[in-house]
Amino acid sequence: MISKRIIPCLDVKDGRVVKGVNFVNITDAGDPVECATEYNKQSADEIVFLDITASHESRGTICDTVAKTAERIFIPLTVGGGIATVNDMRKILRSGADKVSINSAAVRNPNLIQSGADSFGSQCIVLAVDVKKNSKGRYSVFVNGGRIETDIDAVEWIAKAERLGAGEILLTSMDTDGTKNGFDLEITKIVSDMCSIPVIASGGGGRLSHFKDVFSQANADAALAASLFHYGELTVKDVKKYLKGNGIPVREV
Repeated sequence: MISKRIIPCLDVKDGRVVKGVNFVNITDAGDPVECATEYNKQSADEIVFLDITASHESRGTICDTVAKTAERIFIPLTVGGGIATVNDMRKILRSGADKVSINSAAVRNPNLIQSGADSFGSQCIVLAVDVKKNSKGRYSVFVNGGRIETDIDAVEWIAKAERLGAGEILLTSMDTDGTKNGFDLEITKIVSDMCSIPVIASGGGGRLSHFKDVFSQANADAALAASLFHYGELTVKDVKKYLKGNGIPVREV
């Protein structure tokens, strides 16, 4: 059985790791290189590094910070934020990233997914999707760090992205982000059951049981968390030990 992955996320703004609630109320959480190094020691399966204001401010991801992070860790590193072209992807991968995460630019230009997959392989292309339930009970796609709502149905968009060559989906529920009340099991299960590619659940992890639930009830392939780990409420080792004790396969610590 394939091991489930535990992935700390480093949301970076102005060179610092930050965390908010429902994508707002941002607070400082440390140095990205030091944070990534600590998670590497804790046996995290991967690190996701997101420059959370890059798209909004129309600037590229800070490659030197990515390079310094990549030098210190020995697990896969996914980097996103401000990646709008194949050349942007190339710069990030050359800086030391193993995968690139695209979000807003892919919504505006879906062919970017296919171009990236053709250039570097689908395994390098992670589609990040920020979703929120609307008044009709469906999930809408948001762009620019959750600032702008589109009229795009999230489930339809993810299905299209998979056809275009996305190799993985990073699914963030804006409704549960930072709340620590549990992952959004509804949309995670819908997407996980629909996709043949891995789905990373993001937003809402606050207790050990939340990780078990997102794997056992929503069929996620990986679970991502930020503030829970950044502020020392739980460690990656804590989560893995708990999951293993509950019969969920994880990579050994």
